[in-house]
Amino acid sequence: MSVSKILYTATATAKGGREGHIHSSDGVLDFDLKVPKELGGPGGAGSNPEQLFAAGYAACFEGAVRFVARERKVALKEASVTAQVGIGPREPTGFGIAVKLEVSLPGIDRAVAQELVDTAHSDICPYSHATRGNIDVQISLA
Repeated sequence: MSVSKILYTATATAKGGREGHIHSSDGVLDFDLKVPKELGGPGGAGSNPEQLFAAGYAACFEGAVRFVARERKVALKEASVTAQVGIGPREPTGFGIAVKLEVSLPGIDRAVAQELVDTAHSDICPYSHATRGNIDVQISLA
């Protein structure tokens, strides 16, 4: 399904790949990338594509859960989403990523919380739409 109307466009430029530099068009993001030691790089100060994807997915999914809660008139005092994005070899060639989302909705009945999470994943979150069928995404309630 296509997007019917673009409401916002984020623009970022990367130079030098995983050992390079990224910056956003508005200057908010402007930092070096480093290959993690686990992938044979030096590690150290600097982010990597998996961290950036994890941060984006966690923020987007938490926003989607809040959206569904507002629609259902469920008051969320606290909510958080922790995303883990793993990378590894994919058969027969190349690399792939897998995602684990841990959602915390303290004070919300577990059945209600599960419904909010399921609806956010199936109907609302654009990251979930983009990954569906392409990336293994596991979601759990804390």
